[in-house]
Amino acid sequence: MSVKEFFKSRVFWKQVALAIVIGVAILLVLIIWLNIYTRHGQSRPTPEIRGLTIIEAEHVTSRNKMKLQIIDSVYTSLVPRGCVAEQMPLPGHRVKKGRTIKATINAFNPEMVAIPDLVGLPRRQAISVIETAGLQVGQLNYVPDLTVDFVLRQTIHGREVTPGDSVQKGMVVDLVLGRGLSSQRTNLPRLMGQTLEQARNEILGASLNLGAYVFDATVANSDDSLNAFVYKQNPEYRLDATVQLGSAVYIWLTTDSLKIRKDDAEIDSIMPDNVSGPDAMDAELNQ
Repeated sequence: MSVKEFFKSRVFWKQVALAIVIGVAILLVLIIWLNIYTRHGQSRPTPEIRGLTIIEAEHVTSRNKMKLQIIDSVYTSLVPRGCVAEQMPLPGHRVKKGRTIKATINAFNPEMVAIPDLVGLPRRQAISVIETAGLQVGQLNYVPDLTVDFVLRQTIHGREVTPGDSVQKGMVVDLVLGRGLSSQRTNLPRLMGQTLEQARNEILGASLNLGAYVFDATVANSDDSLNAFVYKQNPEYRLDATVQLGSAVYIWLTTDSLKIRKDDAEIDSIMPDNVSGPDAMDAELNQ
């Protein structure tokens, strides 16, 4: 039989058909196996376990066919002691069945740190020392003195504290600084487009205080607040604008990028309800 006759024969075409059937069967088996192995289409949203006790979190993750792993502990006032403070993946993130949710719990006992000696330090160095010690910088209060921007006293809740005293980690330390014997002034920073944390650092760096900060309606949760940026500030920024040391700066934040392109020179005359920050009450009274 010639080659040409072989390609025209029924035997050849039967073999071709058999090869196609076997190939399709192998492909179908492979697809089915991959779907079973990877659980294709079976993803589910990660449940919210922040604020739950360990037992409650284990119950929720088990009910959702997931696992819970405690990886660390912190101390925070945002959730009760012994409850989940942070989780990864975040709630709503779609994962496959059997995924492990890693959680950080709020410690039962707060971590204690020693108060550093800040008296005599320049403001920038004092702020750095406070943050390195695990504490937070509070208000900068300026009083007449021979020095300018040097720490005269350090207080917590209005009471002067002694270096070496133990306090809870994360406590807020207020500083009393000298402003010289004249009305010392400082340049007003431009805060547009900065996050709350960036704006706070910029304000402190200019020897000023963060007054009230206001989130608009686009900020619906804690994740939004971290991503929100300043679209208004009061006093408004000008190239030659100066204010007295220790003055309060009020900021408005949003997640809407279009707002920052609008005229930001005019500050709302009415303070919204969702006001936060140490001077929120004063801000409302001054409206």
